[in-house]
Amino acid sequence: MSKTTSKSASHSSSASTADSNDRNACGPCCRIESIVSTDERGQMVLPRDVREKAGIKPGDKLALVSFENNGKITCVALVPADSLSGTVQDLLGPLLGVTPVG
Repeated sequence: MSKTTSKSASHSSSASTADSNDRNACGPCCRIESIVSTDERGQMVLPRDVREKAGIKPGDKLALVSFENNGKITCVALVPADSLSGTVQDLLGPLLGVTPVG
């Protein structure tokens, strides 16, 4: 039985716990919201519910922040460019078309 089938077939608390554990990424503050695919140009679509929950609107500038481990990118995060603080925003601002803080 596949993982998806077993979860939909059972509504027990252990299934809920397993589902919750599967969706936790690196800790309690991180979770897997969705699985997306890239097309041949490397583009991907953020699902509507994720965009709405994050308050992302057309034209918003997002900084792609990467986390590296042993020379390999292991995690990427999107951060609204206008929420970057201080030095980071000063460095990335010209790239993102954002006015530097201060």
